[in-house]
Amino acid sequence: MENLALIDSFSEFKDDKLIDRVTLMAILEDVFRNALKKKYGSDDNFDIIINPDKGDLEIWRNRIVVADGEVEDENEEISLSEAQKIEPDFEIGEDVSEEVKLIDLGRRSILALRQNLISKIHEHDNTNIYKQFKELEGDIYTAEVHHIRHRAVILLDDEGNEIILPKDKQIPSDFFRKGDNVRGVIESVELKGNKPTIIMSRASPIFLEKLFEQEIPEVFDGLINVQKVVRIPGEKAKVAVDSYDDRIDPVGACVGMKGSRIHGIVRELGNENIDVINYTNNLNLFITRALSPAKVTSIKIDEENKRAEVLLRPEEVSKAIGRGGHNIRLAGQLTGYEIDVLREGAEEDVELREFSDEIEEWIIEEFQKIGLDTAKSVLEHDISDLMKRTDLEEETVKHVINILKEEFEE
Repeated sequence: MENLALIDSFSEFKDDKLIDRVTLMAILEDVFRNALKKKYGSDDNFDIIINPDKGDLEIWRNRIVVADGEVEDENEEISLSEAQKIEPDFEIGEDVSEEVKLIDLGRRSILALRQNLISKIHEHDNTNIYKQFKELEGDIYTAEVHHIRHRAVILLDDEGNEIILPKDKQIPSDFFRKGDNVRGVIESVELKGNKPTIIMSRASPIFLEKLFEQEIPEVFDGLINVQKVVRIPGEKAKVAVDSYDDRIDPVGACVGMKGSRIHGIVRELGNENIDVINYTNNLNLFITRALSPAKVTSIKIDEENKRAEVLLRPEEVSKAIGRGGHNIRLAGQLTGYEIDVLREGAEEDVELREFSDEIEEWIIEEFQKIGLDTAKSVLEHDISDLMKRTDLEEETVKHVINILKEEFEE
């Protein structure tokens, strides 16, 4: 009866974890064989018969009959007199099969056996979860906020699987409460120990690409292709799209009438500003489109060094660079070219980076963030204005202006 009671308790796992019969039998046999190895030194001569559906378990030990006094291995051999106690007509050289009761393994072994089974079941369960989510990498997934930590939000899906949304994978404006449903892309799945770690991201460009697939039927159907996505999460994104069908306007289809189609995506991303542009193999045209909303006068491309010099009217420069330098940075990422902006009529001007020996790099970057990337563009502003628009101290601004003035006085 003790065999049946133990198997009954094992069968609970089959119901709780939805493990198929064949897998459960394999796990059970593995657990019992480990117990037999510890008890007898080897499990090679044991037959294990398991039927978890009926609660049947039988363990049989097979030994060879040898003459009395000649037993060398008690696990694999049995003396003639001991064999004849089981069956009087046994003879030397014959095989004896004897059932082993679980109680023979000892109570401590039985407790260890159950603990080992629990461990194996969890290991199997975790492996299945890992495989399931590994196949979902790069796909959008929805889960519910379970609790909020300082550096991550812990989500649970409908099956109770834990998904981690780290702080650096969130959009800066994200704010969650317990019970909220959160959408993101499954970015990575790893096994740490025996437990799968599932990482979700809302900051990944892939999340935006997959939102286009979900929200725009032509993208989902393959009529419109998303060629590339670059983004500064929560701030700005650029999406290059095209279509093999000339009858379809890919930008118009993605944006929709008065932005109706893209509005849901923008809202999902915390009002991230999304520029949708037509992709083209014409590099000059692609860079021009990438710098939208600025209007480009001319472009000079250095393919070997992956650089592009873009000439703009003065009033277009700030549009090309964008707030915080976001527009020009994303245009560069989208096209794969480092873009240098030049002003029309500024042939005698000098780029700020030319002064890197005298002006620290971070100071130059502060000016570039507000669209000032040449000496004359900085000198056009007074000191108080430059202090308001940057985080620079008065002394620093004065120092920069003195250096720039010297250049033109020479």
